Formats: sequence, C-alpha cells, structure tokens
Amino acid sequence: MGPAKNEVPSPKNFLLKHSKEPKLPDRKRDEGRKRLLTIPSVPHVKDHPLMGIQSKKNFINTNAANVIMGVAKKPQPICVDTRQGNKYLLETSGLVPKYINKKDYGLTPKYVIKRNEEVKRAQEEYDAYVKETLRQKAMKRLSDEERESLLQGLKKNWEEVHHEFQGLSVEIDTLPKKIHKERLESQMKQLEHDINIIEKHKIIYIANK
Repeated sequence: MGPAKNEVPSPKNFLLKHSKEPKLPDRKRDEGRKRLLTIPSVPHVKDHPLMGIQSKKNFINTNAANVIMGVAKKPQPICVDTRQGNKYLLETSGLVPKYINKKDYGLTPKYVIKRNEEVKRAQEEYDAYVKETLRQKAMKRLSDEERESLLQGLKKNWEEVHHEFQGLSVEIDTLPKKIHKERLESQMKQLEHDINIIEKHKIIYIANK
C-alpha cells in the first residue's frame, strides 16, 4: 500500500538528442593506410605502355578449321501446342515414353523386396514366439463349434435375464427391489460385453489353469 518506493531520476540526467541511436565503432587509422597500400599506384606521366606486340596466329583459318572439324549440335526436340507457336522441350513434356524404356521398368525395387523380407521374417519370428508361448502356457484354442455354442449360450442367458428384467415392477420403492434391479442390469451389461468380445474375435484361446 502507498506510493512505490522507487528512486526518482535526477533532473540532470535528462534524455539527450540522438542518445539512443546506434553508434559506429571508431575508425582506426591503420585501416586507411592498409587500404591505400593495396591500391595500385597511378602510372607516371613519363611511363609508356608496351606497344607493337602482335600475335602470329591466323584467327580466320583457326575458326574455319574448328567449324569444319567440329561436330554439329543436334537440335533439341520441341513440342508446339498452339497455333501461335508456343513451344517447349519434348523431353520434359511427358509425351515421350521415357520411363517404360528403362531396364528396371516394371520390376520391384530392391528396397521394397528388402522390406518385404524383413516383414516376413518378423512375422515368422512372431508366430514362433506365439507358438512357444502357447506351448508353455498350455493354452487351448476354441473350435468354431465350441465358439458358436458359447455365443448362443451367452445370448440365451441374456434373453433370460432381460425377460426377468422386463418383469420388474414399474415402481421401485423398496431397497430389495432396487438391489435386484441393479443386479440384473449388471448381469445384462456383463453378458453384452462378453458377446461383443466373442463376436469381434474369431480366434479365442483359453488358458488351462
């Protein structure tokens, strides 16, 4: 509470003009001298350039020989798609069957073959692990007939519990009636959960304990 206990700035330390602008570092005198030394000096007025230097090479004959002996460049095939003459390279247009002429066209890439082999090897290792685990735990697999019989039995039990639930009185005014209703609802919920699990999984294992 009360005024903030901060030191009041002195009126002598007022903000000066251009005080917050960035300042460049001071220029060193040696840098100017080094720069002057690297610049070539101006030639003297009495210095004369070298003149009269001529080459004995016959540029006309040399150019003619290069043209005669050189291999003519093949024109790049182009494609014109409009009557105004708009043209572009035929190779990058997608109209040339470029990829079907490759040696490896239609063949499975090596990285795909390698990945398929790794997936197959991992699946074999997993199957071996599952078989070994089943052998150690002595788990039994339900046949299709047993699974269907179990499923029908659960559905029959659910119908019986549901029929009993439908026979309850509308008014639940006592504690035994309330407990009985909750027990039937719990049984129906558990039976529905079991039915959904069996219908979802085609292969079921049972551990022999």
